[in-house]
Amino acid sequence: MYSLQIKNTMDNTKDLKLAVLIDADNVPYSNVKGMLEEIAKYGTPTFKRIYGDWTKPTLSGWKTVLLESAITPIQQYAYTTGKNATDAALIIDAMDILYTGNVDGFCIISSDSDFTRLATRLREAGKQVFGMGERKTPKPFIASCNKFIYIEILHKEISVPEPVAPAKKSKKAKAAKDTNDVSKNISKLITSSINDLAEEGDGWVFLGVLGNMILKKQPDFDSRNFGHKKLIDLIRTVPGVEIDQRQTGKSNISHFYVRVK
Repeated sequence: MYSLQIKNTMDNTKDLKLAVLIDADNVPYSNVKGMLEEIAKYGTPTFKRIYGDWTKPTLSGWKTVLLESAITPIQQYAYTTGKNATDAALIIDAMDILYTGNVDGFCIISSDSDFTRLATRLREAGKQVFGMGERKTPKPFIASCNKFIYIEILHKEISVPEPVAPAKKSKKAKAAKDTNDVSKNISKLITSSINDLAEEGDGWVFLGVLGNMILKKQPDFDSRNFGHKKLIDLIRTVPGVEIDQRQTGKSNISHFYVRVK
């Protein structure tokens, strides 16, 4: 996986002790197992807490999921209309854990921009911050994380689309233009990152280092967002990029290096 490819350039992400804090009001419970499996790629959850007003019927679907995943529910009543006491409870706990919990990083699962300042503060304290939420998540929260993962790419089940009216030619043309724009933007991001890292001389860049640089520029970057399981598969679609696979001599393990032609 892509996360494993960048392991060598980050601080042993597989050994990170993580506090996983979930905002029950702003994420679906339908794929919690997939979320936890994703988090396991980056470290080991030492805290698994979820916050909400569990007296609300809208949160009833979480019960079975919490039992299966050993997540501790934290009850937070809504003290008044229009104020989100759940967010405040999660933020207070995060700061308590920061100073007393002996963790290396945090995973904040929410699509709410209210956690932007929290994520920034945790990073200022030297902690890794992984965000996870739906594609509707505001950009400021995404930018405040070291890495942000969209929940939609974790769904393993393929939903059956609802019947829709045939698209007009103009809509098809617009969709094709949007796809081309995305491809151009991603190609530009990858090639510019390679050029930023290219050493004087042959210009080869180790794939793991490249992945780390791209994340610094765009925290929500993930090759799966573009239909590719691994970063190297996405790079193969980028025009003008040369790939060199080098054997390490250990258990058939090889490293990839890339450069702009």
